[in-house]
Amino acid sequence: MAFGPISTDLYLPALPTMASALRSDAGTMEWTISGYLIGFSLGQLIWGPIGDRFGRRLPIAAGILLFAIGSAGCALSTGAGVMIAWRVLQAVGACAGVVLARAMVRDLYVGSRAAQMLSMLITVMAIAPLVGPVIGSEILRFAAWPWIFWLLVAIAIATLVALFTLPETLPAERRRRDGLTGALRSYFHLLGDRRILGYAATGACFYFGVFAYVAGSPFAYIDFYGLSPRTYGLVFGSGILGIMATNLINARFVMRWGFVMPLRAGAGVAAFSGLWAAVDSWTGFGGLQGLVAPLFMFTAASGLIMANSIAGALVAFPRRAGTVSALVGALQYGAGIAGSGLLGLFADGTPRPLGGVVALAGLGAAACAWFFVVPPRKG
Repeated sequence: MAFGPISTDLYLPALPTMASALRSDAGTMEWTISGYLIGFSLGQLIWGPIGDRFGRRLPIAAGILLFAIGSAGCALSTGAGVMIAWRVLQAVGACAGVVLARAMVRDLYVGSRAAQMLSMLITVMAIAPLVGPVIGSEILRFAAWPWIFWLLVAIAIATLVALFTLPETLPAERRRRDGLTGALRSYFHLLGDRRILGYAATGACFYFGVFAYVAGSPFAYIDFYGLSPRTYGLVFGSGILGIMATNLINARFVMRWGFVMPLRAGAGVAAFSGLWAAVDSWTGFGGLQGLVAPLFMFTAASGLIMANSIAGALVAFPRRAGTVSALVGALQYGAGIAGSGLLGLFADGTPRPLGGVVALAGLGAAACAWFFVVPPRKG
């Protein structure tokens, strides 16, 4: 699951440097994140049904190989357009492990127990974005930015070796026999099911703001407020501590409260902190600290939103865990495309667009959690 965050967070401190080296600007370089999200979102729609038919391990291995090829292409890029194209391929490979790891949890656990295990998994996974920007900034101190992507190639190779220590969680008798085309048609049926849509929409609205933060924070913190890439990595990484803390809280209490109440609480926190960020970014109140504090709170809400929204969507369709996981992931990362793309469109060299997009995302997540989520039936 760590391929998603590490392939973006590791190179965040290098974005301003890459913009100069590739003769580009901040708005265009933010599209390297949007392009990644396009591949990550659409790729999940393919890997989910493949995982339901052929098992989990073989598709993950194929995805890791694509990720390694895409990462090498990024390291060799000589222009922003070429970089964006390789980022798309990199993302198509990276998403295989993410979508099928969630399905593996559903293979083994159900309901609130699945939400608890997802929270624990996300807590461990959060180590990647916690250390990613720090490692990326350290690489920049001693080497050029392409070495960040060569490191990702090495990580892919190591993960491919480690993959063979995992068991196959989907036995042959539980695999779906319909063709890929039929599986893809099932997405339209699933989209009309309110048991999935409310949870997926809550996570999607939240991701709309998360990836705006991922795309916009380097330029807000480094270019606007003058942080060094190394300090930026530490500030960004500190936000992951909040995510880890709320995931641990969620894992402890979800068995008692279920996953709907924590989901709605997290969405409320996202709405409040998003509005706070918008006010501070437009007024300049509090300076850098006035922006960091609400964005820290916004990202920390992830621990109450993401695991519960995924578990809620998976609970109704245990035999289609890969397909449902892919659909939820595609909607979430598709919203991330819109969020980072909108930020790039309105980028003006200030944090104001970032604050506005994050506020919109928080309000949308709260509305979906409170008005569209359908609690699971008891018994």
